[in-house]
Amino acid sequence: MSEAPKVPGELMPRGVEWGTLALISACYGAWCVSVFWLAELSLWPAVLLTAVLIAFHSSLCHEVLHGHPFRTKALNEALMVLPLNLVIPYGRFRDTHLAHHQDERLTDPYDDPESNFLCPKVWAGLPGWQKLTLRANNTLLGRMLLGPLISQVCFMIGDWRLIRAAKRQVISDWLLHIAGAVVVIYLVWLSPMSVWVYGVAVYLGLALLKIRTFLEHRAHEDVHARTVLIEDRGLLAFLFLNNNLHIVHHMHPGVPWHALPRLYQRHREAYKQTNGAYIYRSYLQVFRHYFLRTKDPVPHPLWQKDM
Repeated sequence: MSEAPKVPGELMPRGVEWGTLALISACYGAWCVSVFWLAELSLWPAVLLTAVLIAFHSSLCHEVLHGHPFRTKALNEALMVLPLNLVIPYGRFRDTHLAHHQDERLTDPYDDPESNFLCPKVWAGLPGWQKLTLRANNTLLGRMLLGPLISQVCFMIGDWRLIRAAKRQVISDWLLHIAGAVVVIYLVWLSPMSVWVYGVAVYLGLALLKIRTFLEHRAHEDVHARTVLIEDRGLLAFLFLNNNLHIVHHMHPGVPWHALPRLYQRHREAYKQTNGAYIYRSYLQVFRHYFLRTKDPVPHPLWQKDM
């Protein structure tokens, strides 16, 4: 299929998306309840709830960078001024994710900022311990346990190089992030939850996000067949704001989260044909298949370019 299905007019946002705005407000409100109230009653349930809210906040950041809930970029980005995960600047997430949406570059080890594949020549030069670690990272359990640390280290190394090269936008994004992170840390310091315990919640929240990103894309000659469909309608689908219908999102990045399931149901067979039947019924199926097994090799299996 060469063209994406047309999006009915009623599924496209007009004006303020009040439902999305309400979710953003509810996320911040629930975070305050968890950190200030629940943490005093029972610490570890508060940690788990805070982790879920940190993951949910990331899903909301994803909606914001795609132009929701307002039509004005500045208003949208003002909503994300507090980085609940502490480690990923919103501006850097925005820019790298929008670069990732250049679908012809999906899974490219160099040009796709969200690719988990390496150039085979780079892979061949790695020491054994790194290969073992990256293979473990390609199981779902490994991605959840190791993935937040591995991806953060790689991200920080890349951004440090950009900062040293005096990339003004990157520097500005990090300065804004640091200011917001200081506010979040100060609020946590005022709360019954200690800062180090909040750090545990951050790591758990990032681990939850790795469930979503684990198999969003595969190596394939056909651009559209690189992007997955997970036909889940449960709690994880809501936590990820329907990004499990990932080919639908990639073909229509401006469609809001709440319209993706209806759009998918209207053109289900067309999307299945488009993505080469790269489909899972649920996240439970994903866990059964890949919790302890690798899904992909680390070196890109179709890579033909020279270094």
